[in-house]
Amino acid sequence: MSSPESEARAVVAPVLNALRGAPVNAVVLIDGPSGAGKSTLADALRLAWPGDRVPTLVRLDDIYPGWGGLDAASALLGDHVLRPRHKRRLAAWQRYDWVREQPAGWTPVPADLPLIVEGCGTLAAAHEPLSDIRVWIGADDALRKERALGRDGDVFREHWDQWQQQWEAYCARESPERSASIRLTAR
Repeated sequence: MSSPESEARAVVAPVLNALRGAPVNAVVLIDGPSGAGKSTLADALRLAWPGDRVPTLVRLDDIYPGWGGLDAASALLGDHVLRPRHKRRLAAWQRYDWVREQPAGWTPVPADLPLIVEGCGTLAAAHEPLSDIRVWIGADDALRKERALGRDGDVFREHWDQWQQQWEAYCARESPERSASIRLTAR
């Protein structure tokens, strides 16, 4: 069985190929269910990014306002990062403090650098015209649950069903896989 890291190196090639025709400040959105490998793929893509412009990496895990916050984080991403950046205005995201259960500090997102955003909720329909490359990464349900719970342990286990219900509602409403320009399957 391959590791998530070796798998990410193998699947990063289609994204790098797509970047050949993208602007220098390209926006890459990576979506898929929990445990599919979005974070690992984003890290590998950032390391393999062509040229000397290191992309900004935004993780929706840092933005979700609690376990019930998938839709809210997707909206915050559009309102505070993607739309302003697309208009070449000041863009920033607000970190959520999971310990204090409240919003925390802001992090700026430069419009002149490439941007990678990964997390459940990035491929909302409203984000399609604000991005250049949209990646969907899927995985077998048993595999992704094993990965997610192995990564986050009992903290996530207690919220798995709640998160899964939000995820299914988001997928039914937004059909995120359909807007992907690249579709990958984790193994």
